[in-house]
Amino acid sequence: MYRQAMVLTPPTTAVGFKEWSFVCDSLVQGVQTLVLRKGGIHEGRGGFEWKHRGFFLFPTWFHNQAEKLRWVPENAQRDFPPEEERQSVDIDGYATLEKVWKVTDWAKMEAIEAMHIWNEDVVKDRFVYDEESCLHIALVRAYRLPQHWTFPYSKSYGGCRSWVNLPEEGLSLLAEATPALSEEVWQEQAIRLHALLD
Repeated sequence: MYRQAMVLTPPTTAVGFKEWSFVCDSLVQGVQTLVLRKGGIHEGRGGFEWKHRGFFLFPTWFHNQAEKLRWVPENAQRDFPPEEERQSVDIDGYATLEKVWKVTDWAKMEAIEAMHIWNEDVVKDRFVYDEESCLHIALVRAYRLPQHWTFPYSKSYGGCRSWVNLPEEGLSLLAEATPALSEEVWQEQAIRLHALLD
């Protein structure tokens, strides 16, 4: 039912999934194993889609994201420059998509509250954001890269979109990426989430 091996199969293209920097930290540090997503403005008529099975965790900066989360990394950077002044991108993690649920029952969102770091009001705002009350909940397996991957920022990375194409050079780092959680702990988290959302 769940993948037993920790073998990371490198993809053929480098794709970044944009998410708040503290959320990326929480995944890489093993604090959580799921992602909540409603969709960005540029996602198109169909809304957000999980288009890729593997992706780099591309940190985005939001001026008050710490106020919207129940967990913030210690000694984390709190002041970020405007996006138009950003000079580089620093990526620490990669993730594989293991399972996705489209949740339309708010009671299920309440049931998984302890498994993520977002404040309830943020989750509720996203859940009821448009005419369809729902959220996409993704179970992911996060990996820590062997070193910071730093490359120049491009305007193509900007805007309210979830997916961006990244330099192919990052793919070479995946050979030495290590799981954020042990197999046993990750399996426990996966089983728990399946029990709450299936």
